[in-house]
Amino acid sequence: MSNFVFVIDTNGQQLNPVHPGQARRLLKLRKAAIYRRYPLTIVLKYPVSQPKLQPHQLKIDPGSKVSGLAIVRNDKVIWGAELTHRGQQINNNLESRRAIRRHRRNRKTRYRKPRFLNRTRKAGWLPPSIESRIENILTWVNRIRRYVPIAGISQELVKFDTQAMENPEISGIEYQQGQLAGYEIREYLLEKWGRKCAYCNTENVPLEIEHIHPKSKGGSSRVSNLTIACRACNAAKGNLDVKDFLAEKPDLLNRLLTGVKQPLKDAAAVNSIRWQLCNRLKETSLPVETSTGGRTKYNRTRLGLPKTHWLDAACVGVVGHLKILTSQPLSISAKGWGSRQMCQTNKYGFPIKHKTRCKEFFGFETGDMVQATLKRGKFAGTHVGRLIVRASGVFEMICETGKVSPVRHKYCRAIHRNDGYMYSLSAFVQCIGN
Repeated sequence: MSNFVFVIDTNGQQLNPVHPGQARRLLKLRKAAIYRRYPLTIVLKYPVSQPKLQPHQLKIDPGSKVSGLAIVRNDKVIWGAELTHRGQQINNNLESRRAIRRHRRNRKTRYRKPRFLNRTRKAGWLPPSIESRIENILTWVNRIRRYVPIAGISQELVKFDTQAMENPEISGIEYQQGQLAGYEIREYLLEKWGRKCAYCNTENVPLEIEHIHPKSKGGSSRVSNLTIACRACNAAKGNLDVKDFLAEKPDLLNRLLTGVKQPLKDAAAVNSIRWQLCNRLKETSLPVETSTGGRTKYNRTRLGLPKTHWLDAACVGVVGHLKILTSQPLSISAKGWGSRQMCQTNKYGFPIKHKTRCKEFFGFETGDMVQATLKRGKFAGTHVGRLIVRASGVFEMICETGKVSPVRHKYCRAIHRNDGYMYSLSAFVQCIGN
């Protein structure tokens, strides 16, 4: 069963969400019309005076990559969603922009006085990749409040102990000091690797700090992911995976991978946003209930529910008994509103072409959800997905099954305008039918 359908009357007043069958019946009788596809919302064609609104609780399970959302009414889960963030993509884009900017300034303004220290940050500043996670959740909280009579919010205020995650037996002074107590990073690495190149064992040469798992492919800068290498080995490895670089040296590969630990950037991201998100939720003037991750796990285990993000959200806070009335949550992926970069560059950072200032072509813009009926070719049939527009009128489409190209504008019909997100389509199609 898909999610319950949000309902508003002709005056925009919130009403109780209804079962998909009831929504389908109202649509067939022409007593309602589709107001919004994602989340699926219908608008009645008549006003409702003094509606009997029931209190709904919005529950949130914040995560680094995926956050869970659930709406509970009278111990019944009537709506769920899984929100996929784009924090790592933002981080990669910022790194790419930073490299291009530095190369350009080195070419154009080599002798300009440095000005990178005259910047100030406001109190409570968070990196853009972290801030985007908070903004995504707040965006959907406000959207849901617009269509559903939400009486309160429940948030899982989870905290990860990264020291205990690495070594559950750690305690006492060792817990307080940490791994680098009394060392600088370079000195620590020189002592750890015997002042030799980790790849060729060369001594008495200048050694450089090197990432075992390349930073360009998601590797962290934790000391467990760092080693020292001579200039020749560092240049030869580049951004290759260490397993490919040392494919012919299995003993050396095993020795390197023994000390490498899993990155904890996801745990650090959740630790960073938990209080910021809680304080921002309190600004909505709704009562905010906080709960621990242990209580969520206890509730989920007691009720015998599978481990998913949206069911974790449903188990946040004080839970007696839950009846799951939906089995197909809405899948939401943050995609952003597009790039503001007007000058496109090649892989070396040199400008090659400029973007047009026009964002809309033939009535469509990148990010619109459309239905395209292609009559011939490799992708003949009906496809629904997110559009990538071109000035020529020959577009591309990103579907659940992959990329569909070419898609001409005359075969497209808009079903949902760009709002910065991409959605799973099965819930909508299953509810309204063909």
